[in-house]
Amino acid sequence: MDKDTKEKELKDQITKPLIKVGITIGDLNGIGPEIIVKALRDNRILADFVPIVYGSNKVISHYKKALNLQDFNYLSCKTAADIHAKKVNIINVWQEETQIEPGVSGAEGGKYALLSLEAATKDLAEGKIDVLVTAPFSKENVAEAGFNFPGHTEYLAEMSGAKDALMILVSGSLRVALVTTHIPIKEISEKLKKELIVSKIQAFEQSLKKDFGIIKPRIAVFGLNPHAGENGKIGEEEQQTIIPAIQAAKQNGVIAFGPYPADGFFGSPLRNQFDGVLAMYHDQGLAAFKALCFEDGVNYTAGLPIVRTSPDHGTAFDIAGQLIADEQSLRSAIYLAIDIYRNRKIHKESNANPLAFSNEEKGKKD
Repeated sequence: MDKDTKEKELKDQITKPLIKVGITIGDLNGIGPEIIVKALRDNRILADFVPIVYGSNKVISHYKKALNLQDFNYLSCKTAADIHAKKVNIINVWQEETQIEPGVSGAEGGKYALLSLEAATKDLAEGKIDVLVTAPFSKENVAEAGFNFPGHTEYLAEMSGAKDALMILVSGSLRVALVTTHIPIKEISEKLKKELIVSKIQAFEQSLKKDFGIIKPRIAVFGLNPHAGENGKIGEEEQQTIIPAIQAAKQNGVIAFGPYPADGFFGSPLRNQFDGVLAMYHDQGLAAFKALCFEDGVNYTAGLPIVRTSPDHGTAFDIAGQLIADEQSLRSAIYLAIDIYRNRKIHKESNANPLAFSNEEKGKKD
């Protein structure tokens, strides 16, 4: 049997079981429940994965009725033990009546978003679901409910004990990762230490290999200042920190280049030469990414032992309840989570240590 046939059989074996996709409901009064219903309304998806929504069947029923989706059916479950492989499953995280007020941002929405996240995270940790897809919530509202993290990324890193969680925005072959995430602009320069940048470059490379199946990924690293500092004329971070970090990563075998000026990178053919782009801070990477890929972009948290994705947009309170929200980013998040889960299995199998020769086989070889 040749190598290609073996690899095909391995992929077929790994991709055959349906992946259990846990989906948090997000803020009840944002667009989360609406885009979930829209993303799951086509029964053909049930051939690809098992959807498990953590929330309330009453909330889902509200949006089913509002969207006039008479053919959209789901199974109401108490726990993950009740799910059905050929159904859209709704796990009722709470039983009480909830007041749905689309477009109204408040503590109530944060309370139920947090309950949904905690229930889904618990099941993920216990292996009851395979991957997690999170609908957007308001950071302000969940904070009122006792959520003491800047966002999903930091929460899941804490829950899983990971030190090098990495935010990656993904759309097709465009992958943009961030060194710093949810911190004030005035603190960025102080946070950018050589060790941090090196760890993010290495975490990015590992994710590109393990999660995206790229054997020798090429990474472009941005500078911090305009024109990447112009050799120290516009800031010293590139000379003192970023360039030494890139050099250190290269010495460890990472194929990394830069620092590149961020302003013209995405509009030039240069970006097609790389498998990933590492930006120094949130808006440096995400402003351009969302301009290019807002409709189908996905936020992926790399560096965790679990797989978590989300849409690249927020709660969109301004259009909530108008039934015009586009579900494509959520749908893309679901399928990316499935792809990454399978890629990880393939990577693990492909890199497993071969069995040691038996004594008899050793004798034959000698």
